[in-house]
Amino acid sequence: MSEAAVEPAYPVPMTLSPSRVSSFTSCPMQFRFSSIQKLPEPPGVATTKGTVVHRALELLFVRSAADRRPESLAIDLATALDEYSTHPDYVGLQLDNAGATSFRRECESLIEKYFGMEDPRTVREIGLELWMTADVGNLQLRGIIDRLELDEHGGLVVTDYKTGRAPSGRYEQKSLAGVHFYAFLCEQVFGVVPSKIRLMYLKTGETIETTPSAQSVRFITTRTKAVWAAVERACTTGDFRPNQSNLCNWCSFQRWCPEFNGDPALAETEARAAYEALLTPTPVSLES
Repeated sequence: MSEAAVEPAYPVPMTLSPSRVSSFTSCPMQFRFSSIQKLPEPPGVATTKGTVVHRALELLFVRSAADRRPESLAIDLATALDEYSTHPDYVGLQLDNAGATSFRRECESLIEKYFGMEDPRTVREIGLELWMTADVGNLQLRGIIDRLELDEHGGLVVTDYKTGRAPSGRYEQKSLAGVHFYAFLCEQVFGVVPSKIRLMYLKTGETIETTPSAQSVRFITTRTKAVWAAVERACTTGDFRPNQSNLCNWCSFQRWCPEFNGDPALAETEARAAYEALLTPTPVSLES
């Protein structure tokens, strides 16, 4: 008589994104909280600021090429700020008037750097905030490309905006790993490997570029399959081990992590209650 199948301790996810792959390899316990249990995380100023600036740049490229001027982007930023003024990611920051003013000025500083990096009137965009998916066996890989464009020869260029500082040389390739992931999605969806992938660091005005190869695209498939197999094992056994590192300083779930004498079993109720409490204050206007 055959043995009964073992019931997984947690449901196995059937989709992965670049951020989720990075999350699991950095700390399986954090991945369990955010991607398996799907516990809400308090918004951060840096993340919300990045979202607002991304939206402003998206609005800029909806305009005709001739209308992509600094004053136009300033208007688009004001629109993005207004759109997010009642969004949970902003409300949850609980900023006072001074904090709201600082938030707005930091966003303005980021878009001011942008025009020193490229002339948007020359960009031949073919996709903005482009949602893409591709199947690898039973797993679906998914991601959002900030901007997909054509170069002077008609080749595809994947551009990803970053609002943090550019990494040092030793971490540069790790930063490009997510964009290689998008190059793989382009190859799967369009049948073409992009001619260039690049990261635009608005805070420092730096751009990092690389040319993907057939080998680098194949590596994404190999690596993702290996990560997913590890995720599947962890879901089956329930063994999501914490991995203590410098990233712990920014982890929303530190208080429930065993590495910090926390109880993971309490996260399900306490993390949700804490998040709900953040959304109760009346939002502060983002307008000057």
